[in-house]
Amino acid sequence: MASKLKITLVKSTIATKPKHRLTVKALGLGKLNSTVEHQDNAAIRGMVNQVKHLVKVEEVEVQEV
Repeated sequence: MASKLKITLVKSTIATKPKHRLTVKALGLGKLNSTVEHQDNAAIRGMVNQVKHLVKVEEVEVQEV
């Protein structure tokens, strides 16, 4: 079973560092409460860890048939 991460932007990026804004954009998040799913790997985990104060992360198990 592979797992995915469901990432939701819960805080605004207005008063954040430019590097954090670019990380949020690279994750595919634009507006507040937007949600994306990514494969669970080290690169995505590192990006999420950098902006953990702005996002909510849930692990989603993927059923492979």
